Amino acid sequence: MPVLAATATTETTMIGVLILALALVTLGYALGCWLWPFSDCRKCHGTGKRRSLFGRSFGLCRRCHGDGKRLRIGRRIINSLRELHDKGTR
Repeated sequence: MPVLAATATTETTMIGVLILALALVTLGYALGCWLWPFSDCRKCHGTGKRRSLFGRSFGLCRRCHGDGKRLRIGRRIINSLRELHDKGTR
């Protein structure tokens, strides 16, 4: 009959490392969204222009309205949580 001892297994430490890595990545992304809230528009690649169908004339990008920058998804979440908090404290 095998003797079973109460020892830590490698499975629980791997889960702990995975949770810690996920927390670090999430905090890093949140910090990036706080420091750099805007990113390049994916539609116009940050130029703010869009080509016409025939490629000769330019117009303003519809997504970014010619700015070339869009608010990041993480920053939108931060802004909505801040707005929700502000509404609750009034």
